[in-house]
Amino acid sequence: MKYLDEYRDASIARALAARICGRAKQPWVLMEICGGQTHTIMRYGLEELLPREVELVHGPGCPVCVAPLEAIDSAIEIASRPGVIFVSYGDMLRVPGSKLDLFRVRALGGDVRIAYTPMDALKIARENPGRQVVFFGVGFETTAPANAMAVWTAKREGLTNFSMLVSHVLVPPAIRMLLRSATNRVQGFIAPGHVCTVMGYQEYEDLAREFRAPIVVGGFEPVDLLEAIAMLVDQLEAGEARVENQYVRSVTRQGNVAAQRRMMEVFEVVDHRWRGIGEIPASGYRIRSEYAEFDAERVFGAAHITAEEPAECISALVLQGLKKPVDCPAFGTRCTPEYPLGASMVSSEGACAAYYAYRRHRAS
Repeated sequence: MKYLDEYRDASIARALAARICGRAKQPWVLMEICGGQTHTIMRYGLEELLPREVELVHGPGCPVCVAPLEAIDSAIEIASRPGVIFVSYGDMLRVPGSKLDLFRVRALGGDVRIAYTPMDALKIARENPGRQVVFFGVGFETTAPANAMAVWTAKREGLTNFSMLVSHVLVPPAIRMLLRSATNRVQGFIAPGHVCTVMGYQEYEDLAREFRAPIVVGGFEPVDLLEAIAMLVDQLEAGEARVENQYVRSVTRQGNVAAQRRMMEVFEVVDHRWRGIGEIPASGYRIRSEYAEFDAERVFGAAHITAEEPAECISALVLQGLKKPVDCPAFGTRCTPEYPLGASMVSSEGACAAYYAYRRHRAS
């Protein structure tokens, strides 16, 4: 299949790995931001192709993993109310809140449904005019255009029984937070290709200049990631720090301008809490006041909910590249996909789930 088979070609992958091995002379710590990239690395054993000088750590690019506990508890509280149909992507249903998860709410009689797009939730709202339909709008910039379009459409249609509980986060402020941290180990970043397809990569250029950290926009197949790693190592060994685009078949510098306009019509940038990490300035979206009637936090008064993370879960350290999943004493024993302590063991993009699925059960 074009644009797939060639990016899984073993001979190309081996050639790129040899290029990296021949170029890397100093120790470098690189972070892939997106959880989808993490899963590719684990699934194909890409770390085993790299020289010991190159270490990969895993970033906060799993939207399910960084959705704050307060947002999960708000979703559970709203979904438990009579007369509410709560609609969500499937991987959010197993994310643990303070006491239970959305699957448990459904088992207890709540009307919790799985959807593939927010437009599915609009259809449910049209078909159930006597009930409140709430969509759980979670994600990075990748899913924000579709969620914004759903809210915009609801307003245009005058749907009074539809609202959205928003937990959208933004990648560049998270990278800035990591680079400013006194404990940061990361020297180069693989930026998330899907996010950059929407947003472009202009906003990463200031980060590369300010912190002297190279950033390469990468795709999601093995060859994509090995090429992105090679590009980062080339820059680091040459003492350079700029933004490069490996994922040229999908990403442009300016991104999808029409999608960006719709997003910014419906959403505004605000400070946002990240699960286990805390508040990062200007790192999230919320629904603008012009669309307040579609903001589930305002409609249901859920913004006051606060919660604390389980002390045993180290996913916050994993998401900052400070620990690996196998460093957690609960990994694979007290924390499994069936009985997760934290979101990174649940999500299809979570680093802990990737290690568990592909049997990286021991520290390297």
